[in-house]
Formats: sequence, structure tokens, C-alpha cells
Amino acid sequence: MITPLKALRKNRFKTALIFISMSVSIAAIFLISAISGGVVSMYSSMLKTDGDVIVTQKGIADTFFSDINRSLVSSIAPMEGVKEVSALILGAAPVEPLPIVGIYGVSENRFKSYTLKEGSYPSAGEVMLGSKIYETLKRPETILLSKQTFKVSGVFKSRIGFEDGGVVMNLSDAGELFHKSASIFLVSLSDLSRSDALVAEINALGNDLEAKTTDSFIDSYNQFKIIQTSSDVIGAMAFLMGILGIVSMMSMVVNDRKAEFGIMRSVGLSSGVIIGRLLSETLLIAIAAYAVALGASLGILELIEHADKFQGYINGEITAALMFNVFAVSVTMALVGTFLPALYASRIDPMSLIQRGGA
Repeated sequence: MITPLKALRKNRFKTALIFISMSVSIAAIFLISAISGGVVSMYSSMLKTDGDVIVTQKGIADTFFSDINRSLVSSIAPMEGVKEVSALILGAAPVEPLPIVGIYGVSENRFKSYTLKEGSYPSAGEVMLGSKIYETLKRPETILLSKQTFKVSGVFKSRIGFEDGGVVMNLSDAGELFHKSASIFLVSLSDLSRSDALVAEINALGNDLEAKTTDSFIDSYNQFKIIQTSSDVIGAMAFLMGILGIVSMMSMVVNDRKAEFGIMRSVGLSSGVIIGRLLSETLLIAIAAYAVALGASLGILELIEHADKFQGYINGEITAALMFNVFAVSVTMALVGTFLPALYASRIDPMSLIQRGGA
């Protein structure tokens, strides 16, 4: 009896094609999911650094468009349960030779969130750079933002790619640069049990304000939903393409092995045995393809993370949950793609299979 491994070695060329098709499909699912998850994770981590409650302008599509009066900090800070309030301006601008760079205007009490590698925190007319962009720009002493020259006062290191590839400045300088008072407030609480009451209290300050707990904000943030939906759609396309590739190749394999299947039927083996044998063969390929795709994906993500071209903004994250989910998807893709050709092979009349296979 031919074992699954012997059958795979016997049909090496087609086995290799199925393996490559599955590896590419699985790697695509890994990379799409990891990169989208990494973007969401980085932005979420940045917001969670000092914020249990987030305050933005009501009804805005993105935090970059939010504009709230920074003077409201003095009304929020004395509220019961509030530990600290930080104000941020989120913006972006070109910095030669980079087409776009994240700009973060922050209140002075948020400077402590950035770990200095060298230099000092920025004063008026100064900025500090993330270590990634600092190296990309060849260690500049000044940078030009919107026709204004700023002195580089220091360099900081952040595990969040958006920040490590960005520019941090004083809130007042960012306000002049982007013509706004503040984009968001990050409210740190000393008593998390008061978060819901505090949200209601902040929302009562004005009809143009919207306060949410950080977790609630992240769950409802439209940009995250768009990223996740896009990832799911592209991942589903990669999954379907993988299935179609397997169906196509397995149909060719079945056609080449008709005589073998005819003999198996003629000696009394059931249709279920033939189907199970083909499924087991493809399952072995799927496991090998999964391992190769995982290794390749980790290598590609490592290259992307350290590529100057991406400025640290793309930072994929392959979690244990993602590895398990992609493994389940890989096995499903292999079994579904193989089942129809296997079912076809198991249902043809044995004598017909032998005659055609021997033709």
C-alpha cells in the first residue's frame, strides 16, 4: 500500500506546486493580519500610555481632525478620581526627504512618557526626534516643518513605531503649526471605578466634547474598523485563492493517479479510504507549508520593521492567537481544496478508472 509520504514523493512536481501555492497563501494571510493588527496595537498602546479616558471633539471621523479647547484641562483636572490630564495635538507633515512624518504636540507633563537617549526635552522652537527617524535623517541638528525651522533638542526611544518614527514638540508650537488648540485629552485616573461617572461629567462640559473610556474608544474607532475590515477582506481573498489553487492542482494529481485509485477500489477499499488518503497527503503539505510560511512571515516582518523606507510605522505582530487561527485556516484550506477532487476520484467506476489510467 502506498503511504501518503510515498505518494507525495512519487508526484514531486505537483506536490511542490501545491506546497508553493499553500505557502504563499498562508504567508499572505499571516502578513495581512499581522500588519493590520500591529497598526491597531501601536496606536492603541500610544493612547493607553497615559489615558484611562480619552476626550475628543464630538462627531469627528479621525483624531487628526479633532480640535478641542486646551483650557478645558483646568476644568477636568480637579474632578474627583482624576490623577492627571495630558493634551496632545496629532498631525503629520513632510520632512525632507520623507514624504510624511507623524508630528506630536504634547503638554509638558507628557514628556516623561518618552525615554530620552540623548539631549533634552524640547523648549519653544525645538523638537525631539524618535530614534528611528533620527537615524533615517542622518542625525540632523535642525529640521524644517511647514517652512519653519526647529532645533533638534534630543532623541528618544519608543517601542511604539508611530512615535519612534515621529517628531515630538511643545503643545504651543504644534498649535501654531496646525492651527488648533488640542486634538485629544488623555485623562489618567486614580480611581478606575469612577470612569463611567467621570465620562458623564466631562461630556456635560459642552455639546462639542466626547469622552470615552480608552477601551470603548478603541472598540468604536472608525479607522480601526476600516483597517480590520480591509484586512479581513484581503485575507479572505488569499484564502479563496489558496483553495482554488489546491483544487486545481489536486484535480491534476487525481487525473494522473486514476489507475492507482482504480486498483484501490478493485481490491475492496472504500471511497472513504481514498478520500482520507488524499486528505492526509494534502494535510502533510499544509503543515509543512504553514511552518515555512510562519518562518518567512517573521523574517519579512523583521525586515519591514527595520527598513528605513517605512520609518517604523509598519510593525507586524504575530501573536499566539494569530498563529493558532492561521493554522486552523491552513488546515481548512487544505481539506476543503482537496475534498472535491478526492470525492470525484472515489466515485468513478473502478474499471473505468483502470482503463483510462492505462490509456
